[in-house]
Amino acid sequence: MLGAVRALTLALIGLMALETGAFVLDAAFPPDLGKAERSSAVVLDREGAWLRALPVERGRWRIRADLDRTDPVFLKRLVAIEDARFWVHPGIDPVSIARAAAGDILRRRIISGGSTLSMQTARRLEPRRRTLLAKAFQAARALQLEARFTKRELLAQYLTLTPYGGPLEGVRAASLAWFGHEPSSLTDGEQALLIALPQSPEARRPDRHPEAARRARTAVLRKLVRLRMMTTEAAANAETEPLPRGRAPFPGIAWQVSGELARHAPPGQPTLVSTLDVRLQRKLEPMAAALAARQGDASSAAILVIDVRTRAVRAAVASAGRDRPGGWVDMTRALRSPGSALKPFIYAMAFDQGLAAPDTTLTDAPTRFEGYAPENFDRSFHDKVTAREALANSLNVPAVATLAKLGPEAFEARLTAAGAHLVRPRAGLTDPGLALALGGEGITLRDIAMLYAALADGGLAKPLAWTEAQAMHRPSETGVRLVRQDAAEQVLDILRESPPPPGRAPTALLANGVKIAAKTGTSYGYRDAVAAGIGGGYVVLVWTGRPDGGARPGLTGREAALPLLFDVFDALHPAAEAAHAIAPKGAPGGLVLMTGEDSRPGPHIVFPPDGASVEADGLGPGARGLALAARGEGLRWYVEGQPLATDGAGQAIWRPAAPGFYRLEVMDTGGRKAKARVRITVH
Repeated sequence: MLGAVRALTLALIGLMALETGAFVLDAAFPPDLGKAERSSAVVLDREGAWLRALPVERGRWRIRADLDRTDPVFLKRLVAIEDARFWVHPGIDPVSIARAAAGDILRRRIISGGSTLSMQTARRLEPRRRTLLAKAFQAARALQLEARFTKRELLAQYLTLTPYGGPLEGVRAASLAWFGHEPSSLTDGEQALLIALPQSPEARRPDRHPEAARRARTAVLRKLVRLRMMTTEAAANAETEPLPRGRAPFPGIAWQVSGELARHAPPGQPTLVSTLDVRLQRKLEPMAAALAARQGDASSAAILVIDVRTRAVRAAVASAGRDRPGGWVDMTRALRSPGSALKPFIYAMAFDQGLAAPDTTLTDAPTRFEGYAPENFDRSFHDKVTAREALANSLNVPAVATLAKLGPEAFEARLTAAGAHLVRPRAGLTDPGLALALGGEGITLRDIAMLYAALADGGLAKPLAWTEAQAMHRPSETGVRLVRQDAAEQVLDILRESPPPPGRAPTALLANGVKIAAKTGTSYGYRDAVAAGIGGGYVVLVWTGRPDGGARPGLTGREAALPLLFDVFDALHPAAEAAHAIAPKGAPGGLVLMTGEDSRPGPHIVFPPDGASVEADGLGPGARGLALAARGEGLRWYVEGQPLATDGAGQAIWRPAAPGFYRLEVMDTGGRKAKARVRITVH
């Protein structure tokens, strides 16, 4: 009895020592998984259509297998032929090895090595000359792989690393190159060829050795019949399928953008599902190419289409084609001048801060702003105009005057806080300057699209979504408040009244169809032509110009970009919108006239005006607060006789504690006062 206990104890100790030794060896000599981790990232459109993949080292297409997107019948047949006990053995199959060894001895040469799929995967990870020692090494590696991965993960690795002729590695690359489609659904003949090819990928390439490929396919089909995984009739039909005569080129749709997404795909992720719509992309790419061709050999074009609700980028045409000068450059990411395309945000912030209203009268006359004297595009002036007219007709002097009231630093800061990145033309410039109103700083088309999407979404800025995973979360994200909703809607009402391109009726007058709120921009020297539009739940951005920054005399945003913008909306076929109510004419009493200088003897309260009823977003210290505005020098604010502190930018922000009536006072450096009695309500 004691002897049996002792023997059992020694056996357990020996087993533990063996396991410890195996663990130490495994930790000291882990398998090299680098090759498996280096795979071609694949970018798909929102519905799973292939856009683009990138090759790996030496131009090989190693596309990571995705078992969820691979024909399940093919997987069953592959395992049945290559490794029938794959799902139960620990990495090596003694039965298979014994059978292979017996066959090799009888034939006096190596016919079969008895390798499991796990051992074949190990050989693909660390190739070695075919020797008995190499086979033992693969067996050890197979055990290590089985300890690290699940069976499905190992099968996916095998289907990623297996060669299929030429630079093709992995079943997805093979299916796309030989058959022109993903392996999610394969015919019997296609399955048989994909099972046969890895056994001798170069000798059985269907484009170079069609007869060898046909014989190998037939052999696999007969095995499947013997295994009762296919009927004789189905095998006969599969043998009649034509063999591929050559490799199909891999798709390259939305070339620059899908390539960028592929390069930044998370490691180990077999596919990245983008927000792009391949059908829309295929429509817009030829439109951009045709427009650029009409505008000159050196011209290019770019288009962005954004779904406002999710911020999903539905189309991204980065250039007019890679066959044109600068066609490889992604112009949606290039820093270019927006021209007048940022003017809507100047007026939106002025409306938001109570500095102006749509029907505030502005002066459009020769004006010098500390050495800066802007002119209108047509070199004429219109005297007294409303803010509505100034924005709809893109007048320069009123826009610069309004920016001067806002402060270019504050304007730039709010755009930056919303996520836009503006770059000054010279590194030495420390202040943005009033030229910002007319495109004096560089910005990307993507950032302009983000800002217009904020305008379309009640003034709430959120990042663009490039993957479906991002788009899923955008509607619930808080975002950054660029302007209040009423200010954004006022600007959109004005932009809907902007002149359409020649030959188009104003969309505001159409009974059916989308009502487009559009704005154009032309940079200095006609280098950039920009058009931005909002309508039907979409934001569309169009840019045309020369990628090298060269001038194109006479090509303005209205002439060179706006027609394509309307064509893109036609291609979108968005749902018809109800007619928008016409905004009432007439500014509030305190905002009737905006002048360069204040001729009144004392300060004047601009917002909130006397007698106004103001709806606050919230109450108390945590509320967003109301930005008080007045004209005068060295102003100090008082609420019910108590001084009101200013923020770091010198702005007086009032956060009422409760609804009701309040007495406001503002005092300038001369002790002169202005008063207003207002009512605060809460929505």
